[in-house]
Amino acid sequence: MNIQAIIFDWAGTTVDYGCFAPLEVFLKIFGDRGISLTDAEAREPMGKLKWDHIRAICDMPRIAQAWKSAFGSEPTNADVDSLYATFEPALFATLKNYTTPIPDVVETVAQLREMGIKIGSTTGYTKAMMDVVLPEAAKKGYAPDFCIASDEVPAGRPYPWMIFRNCEKLNVYPLMSVVKIGDTVADIQEGVNAACWSVGIIEGSSEMGLTKDQFDSLDPLEQGERMAVVRERFYEAGADFAINRFRDIPDLIERINTEYL
Repeated sequence: MNIQAIIFDWAGTTVDYGCFAPLEVFLKIFGDRGISLTDAEAREPMGKLKWDHIRAICDMPRIAQAWKSAFGSEPTNADVDSLYATFEPALFATLKNYTTPIPDVVETVAQLREMGIKIGSTTGYTKAMMDVVLPEAAKKGYAPDFCIASDEVPAGRPYPWMIFRNCEKLNVYPLMSVVKIGDTVADIQEGVNAACWSVGIIEGSSEMGLTKDQFDSLDPLEQGERMAVVRERFYEAGADFAINRFRDIPDLIERINTEYL
């Protein structure tokens, strides 16, 4: 038995280097209410359904206390609904600009298909958001065989339901012949909970949180140090492997096929 399918995340994994589309909007919607988020706070729940992401930010002790000081009580689900109502149109206004494939994605996916591997995808975006992302990414050369959004299943990440739907639609089983690859802790947890191979990708990831120019401007020692921090986060979350960049995937698949299957 060999690997039959790879299920990729979207922003920060295959498109939108550094996962900046949602970040800017999270910072804005909280800032508009007088609550200043750090980039790290805004990124911590990245990969989840966006309503769940906002709820997770609101549950952070510092944010909950700041909200209580500003509004008299800790944020309720009604407050999350209100924040999400401003998040969605703000994201839609710029989403088309964040659909460029990350370097090596188009070429590597073609190579994987030549190896007989099917290409699935899951996302923390909603279906309506993916209706923007999918055709734009396809114009630029990246189109998976299947995509499902987090609002099309009973619950998004870290639950495994989107992976299971991919397996059904792509007709692949058992789960040990499937690899999930993503750039956030939520991605890793999704793969672990599905009992498939769970892999974190470091360069271009939300966990790294840098633009390509910012990353390239670092000296090799600092690049290595920052990548080591992200790698450790992935392994702490239960990742089977953490790879440096997208073009490393074919070699990883050959290794899994040879050494583990």
